[in-house]
Amino acid sequence: MLLEVCAYSLASCKIAVENGADRIELCTDPLQGGTTPSWGLVTAAMELGLPVFPMIRPRGGDFLYIAEELDVMWRDIKACRELGCPGIVSGVQSNNGSLDVELMKRIVEQAGPMAVTCHKVFDQVPDASVALEALVAAGCTRVLTSGLQSSAVEGARTIMELVAQAAERIVVVPGGGVRSGNIAEIIAATGANEFHSSAITARSKDHVADPQEVHALVEAMKLAGR
Repeated sequence: MLLEVCAYSLASCKIAVENGADRIELCTDPLQGGTTPSWGLVTAAMELGLPVFPMIRPRGGDFLYIAEELDVMWRDIKACRELGCPGIVSGVQSNNGSLDVELMKRIVEQAGPMAVTCHKVFDQVPDASVALEALVAAGCTRVLTSGLQSSAVEGARTIMELVAQAAERIVVVPGGGVRSGNIAEIIAATGANEFHSSAITARSKDHVADPQEVHALVEAMKLAGR
């Protein structure tokens, strides 16, 4: 099993590394749900040793982008590829709320050979099953989801159905309220093998991951995997 920590700062990246996480989703601006991190932050995070998947999202708000914003995204994707990032996290939707399949294909093309994770724009789609097939067709490697609900616990049944539907063609990653106190339940209910958490708790300051929580998540996953 694998734990991805959503990090909004280099401090969170260091905590993820020191406490046993396996991968970092790197972004900034937590109040907007994450936007593209700076070149400097990406390089500093990569020097810590874990795989770093930067968020490619030019602004907060919706996931409908005009041509100028898409141009910025292509430039950011190119920069991540040149830096040697193993993957990126991104997503684009259409006016009706579904995924923009053609633009998702374009993201995958622009990113190659980096892996592409579709972020939680997925949880805004009208039909999860249809959206999953669209991501498979686009060539995405992973999809982050809380099962179209506010948390992975609430959406566990849908996540389980998506894991079964994926049939190893794409990795379904539960995220959204994943914590050490509920990850065993989520593992049992979904059958997923990769999990996503910011590890931010009441002890955290400035949206920095809680070291004790990262460690507890890792330990809980080990116990659940036995």
